[in-house]
Amino acid sequence: MFEKELINLKKEIINYALHVEKMIEKSLKGLLEKKDSFLKEVIEKDENFANETEIKIDEMGISAIAKYEPKAKNLRSVLMILKINNDLERMADHAVNIAESALFLIERPQVKPYIDLPRMAEETVKMLKDSIDSFIDENPELAKSVCERDDIVDSLRDQIVRELITYMISDPSTIERALHLIKIAQNLERIADLATNICEDVIFIVKGKIIKHHKEEI
Repeated sequence: MFEKELINLKKEIINYALHVEKMIEKSLKGLLEKKDSFLKEVIEKDENFANETEIKIDEMGISAIAKYEPKAKNLRSVLMILKINNDLERMADHAVNIAESALFLIERPQVKPYIDLPRMAEETVKMLKDSIDSFIDENPELAKSVCERDDIVDSLRDQIVRELITYMISDPSTIERALHLIKIAQNLERIADLATNICEDVIFIVKGKIIKHHKEEI
């Protein structure tokens, strides 16, 4: 019976991850295509579903622990699903932050062409997808690769910030718009960090090994 509960929990967390992934993609698509309908959907509809799903998964996980008192790997799996659940809810919040900044930006002239930001978003979403795949397949090697790719997102964020600082110095009228773009980059970077957290959890589930702060030792 516990195995059935665990399967249901995994299905729920996978569906939740897909929902959050779509929120991130939609918030960037709204910015790049200047479609406020996408952005408002993320803010007004998708966030509510994300919050409701987090509560549902929490209740399922707590119930499974209370009923079956799982041990060893089974217990680690449920606890890590609950932690991943929390990470996904935080990602959803970051997607909403991106959508809110995008709503401000699409009504105003672009500070600069969007080149690094779409690349950063693409890499971030891929990290999220791979983190969930590593969870589904219990694949620590894939999880490790996601942890290593976090540096790519960090570098893109730094590049975006450097360029926007240059724009703000040369033309103070761009400051407010540039700060919103920096905020979007920072939110994408935080999503990538949370995807890395999921991968650290996957390695803990599979190997019972904590790798936080020393990811090379897997």
